[in-house]
Amino acid sequence: MNPSNWMPDLAHPWTRFALIVVIALAVAGVLRRVTKFFLRRFAITHPAGASMIARANAPMEAIVPLAMLLIAFRASPDEPASLIDGLEHVVSLGLIVACTWFIVRCIGALDATVSRFNPIDREDNLRARRVQTQARVLSRTGSVVAVVLGIGVALMTFPTVRQFGASLLASAGLAGLAVGLAAKPVLGNLIAGLQIALTQPIRLDDVVVIEGEWGKIEEITSTYVVVRIWDERRLVVPLQYFIENPFQNWTRTNSQVLGSAMLWFDYGLPLGPLRTELERLCKQAPEWDGRVCVLQVVDTNDKAMQLRALVSSSNSSKSWDLRCKVREGLIAFVQREFAGFLPRVRGEFESPVGVDSSAIVGADSSAIPRQRAG
Repeated sequence: MNPSNWMPDLAHPWTRFALIVVIALAVAGVLRRVTKFFLRRFAITHPAGASMIARANAPMEAIVPLAMLLIAFRASPDEPASLIDGLEHVVSLGLIVACTWFIVRCIGALDATVSRFNPIDREDNLRARRVQTQARVLSRTGSVVAVVLGIGVALMTFPTVRQFGASLLASAGLAGLAVGLAAKPVLGNLIAGLQIALTQPIRLDDVVVIEGEWGKIEEITSTYVVVRIWDERRLVVPLQYFIENPFQNWTRTNSQVLGSAMLWFDYGLPLGPLRTELERLCKQAPEWDGRVCVLQVVDTNDKAMQLRALVSSSNSSKSWDLRCKVREGLIAFVQREFAGFLPRVRGEFESPVGVDSSAIVGADSSAIPRQRAG
């Protein structure tokens, strides 16, 4: 048998096309290896980029071969056109998906890098919370925009969709109005997310009071915010709520907060020893930050006086614990040292006419004709 019969006919169009595809895939393999080598060297000298390289590695494995295949299809035979066009369309769609995936992974890597270099598990974390909030909201918004653009570009590769788009542009007024009304919640939340990222009325780990619930901002997405309530429940709130409605932010400028413990005692209780006891309780409590420790009479009625112990802490969680400690400590002190001055009901007793009041002293309650609250 003639060995030349085993050699491919390079003059045949399909043979040349197959050879070009093989060469393109081989070049893609070489480019991937070279790219990996330089990216690893970059990750060694720049640790901040290691996360991005690790996340972008998977889509890069698909982008390079697909791009080389798309270039190779330019040398494809003219016949059969339907088969070649279909394969080229599939490769184009795969490349668009891979590029979109690459962009989303890079955005996520940037967010993770910013979070790693700005941890919020510290005492003074105001700057870290500000930076993380901006990175988190902008990354979520950027990912949504990248996915929407990727879907739009993929759809525009279909001729029927392009014709439909042209017809929509011809009636842009009505179509724009319909799309605008339909997409109002989505677009409103995206715009609200950008406003929150730039103006920052809330940040991650902020302490807020919303809808009568006290909690911390646990997560900020592109459409909603998750608030972790103090009893481990989760309150999910749309982003637009924080732009359109008032709410309390206890850590807007700093995490320091004042807490009060309200107590009722009898008028006869001396306040000097109670103030001394409050100072002792605060100095022994690790939750007290040393700024404020005040005892004041803030209200009175016909039975007792109301005292307010005002104390300060570095954050709201410590403030709650300190308030409970102060309240329990002051009550225990009064019970131990001034038990007779706990709140009580006063009454005025009148004896019947002609009966000596001293005669009913020590008698049981049935001998007292009536009681009138004073």
